[in-house]
Amino acid sequence: MYKKIYRIIKQYDNIVIARHIGVDPDAMASQIALKESIQLTFPNKKVYAIGNGSVKFNYLGKLDKLETLENALLIVLDTPDKRRVDAPDLSIYQDSIKIDHHPFVEKFCNLEYIEDTASSTCEIIMDLIEHTKLKVNQSIVEKLFMGLVSDSNRFLFSSCTAKTFQLVADYLKEFPLDLEKLYQNLYMRPMKEVRLQGYISENMTITDNGVGYIKINNDIINKFKVDSASAGNMINNFNFIEEMLVWTTITEDTKNNIVRVNIRSRGPEINFIAEKYNGGGHKYASGARVSTIEEAMALIDDLDQASENYIKNHLS
Repeated sequence: MYKKIYRIIKQYDNIVIARHIGVDPDAMASQIALKESIQLTFPNKKVYAIGNGSVKFNYLGKLDKLETLENALLIVLDTPDKRRVDAPDLSIYQDSIKIDHHPFVEKFCNLEYIEDTASSTCEIIMDLIEHTKLKVNQSIVEKLFMGLVSDSNRFLFSSCTAKTFQLVADYLKEFPLDLEKLYQNLYMRPMKEVRLQGYISENMTITDNGVGYIKINNDIINKFKVDSASAGNMINNFNFIEEMLVWTTITEDTKNNIVRVNIRSRGPEINFIAEKYNGGGHKYASGARVSTIEEAMALIDDLDQASENYIKNHLS
């Protein structure tokens, strides 16, 4: 499959690389790293990495403004379903490829490569480069490493396999990385976010079935002087709380007139519930975007039912 992807990339002079809405380090790092790899391998190609970015991830590079292109190839990364692609009309492209590590939701590209056991899309791009003639340099490796580390939460998740560690080891042999600097890029935070995390810890509600949740409205966002994505970005900081099987942040985003819901789990499968509420993701790491806090609380009720069922079937 990798060779087929490479042949299609080689065929097109104009390439657009997109990913899911609500950018995260794995999506953006894989996107920009693949762009740089294609340009390094084929200097005459025009390659654009598009979508709405975030100042928080400026260390990964800059995204491009999309120009009008003819005969272009679209590559969609880290996105299981069409409605979550952060790009305009997908029908204008001559050909399309999807590369993803989420469970399959729907087919919307001509060629799709899905490896839902991979730790990250960055891991798949590493493997793609390893098995084709795509070139790599220090900058590309740094981006891919940071994306992999972020999506695996520093190699904590079971999606990290011997293959994951071997890929990283192979790249580190050729491109020694300043790991301390890269981890600072990923995890350095302003004090206002640390204080918000303290507020979440103090005020999180935990149901009898082990579902933890916190509602963060616009007044709280303004009080701590953070943006609406801040609470969701720290969801993995609550992984090891004994009383919780599922934990969720519910954050009001008045700028986009939505409510962001970030969900993590240590047992109950949550992605099918997120899909019910205009979202999706992995079995144990998902998100959703709903219209109201009330809708978010209906999602919490569904999570609580799933957690109750999990306790009865697996922990009793």
